[in-house]
Amino acid sequence: MQNSRQIRSLQGLKAVVLFALLPCLAHGEMATVRNGVKLFYEIRGEGQPVVLLHGGTATIQLSFSKQIDMLAKNHKVIAIEQMGHGHSPDIEGRPFIYEEMTEDTAALLVKLGIKNADIVGWSDGGQIALRLAAFHPELVRRVLVSGVGFGAPPASRQAIETRTDARWPREFRDGYVSTSPDGMAHWPVVWRKASTMWARPTWGFTEADLHQIKAKTMIVAGSNDIVSAEVTRRVAKAIRGATVHIFPDTDHWTFLRDDLMNPLLLTFLDGN
Repeated sequence: MQNSRQIRSLQGLKAVVLFALLPCLAHGEMATVRNGVKLFYEIRGEGQPVVLLHGGTATIQLSFSKQIDMLAKNHKVIAIEQMGHGHSPDIEGRPFIYEEMTEDTAALLVKLGIKNADIVGWSDGGQIALRLAAFHPELVRRVLVSGVGFGAPPASRQAIETRTDARWPREFRDGYVSTSPDGMAHWPVVWRKASTMWARPTWGFTEADLHQIKAKTMIVAGSNDIVSAEVTRRVAKAIRGATVHIFPDTDHWTFLRDDLMNPLLLTFLDGN
């Protein structure tokens, strides 16, 4: 998901330095889940399962480098890369669609024997997480998501769909190139698929869908996030009992603010 606020936010981030400092994760596995889709996943630690769902055009590492080691001390962490992201190969002719990504994720969790899990999602991963909670409640115990919304405003759809990756932080492309089995030449295809999905009027769920969620839910955003505080609160209001937490002086990169996110995350996951 992107708009002009997001671009300014990302340009202001010294992502080159941050990306270089990201720690390496354990070696993962690849699983065929449905309709030929193969998803890469990492499993770390033991305990209550926590599923991590990364942001759009990002990798596990770029999205959650500051949470994985912390969570793995007392939880079983399952970090997943969606089709065409990170180590997971793309499929020619299949677009990026939140609804399909949700079903891919659900199929992988079933294959791994994971249920009643806590789902943590950032940006695109948050869209998938909420849809999982709505349509696969048996897989979900609690949900914490950050930077989610309902869809691209009409005025910005064409601008999103026609934008190139020239203004997108190079670290996303570099992360893709360093991990993808499809190689650097496929990055423009992935970018186009992602931007087409971001331009959709609906990002994988409606308020009616969210009404179905019964899992304990927290909606997080930065005060300068790509999604306004108003939309963030609308998302939470549509979910029975959901809470909202907005970090002050923070942009879309809430998971890089480990000083704020990690205590909140642990309290939410391990509390009553």
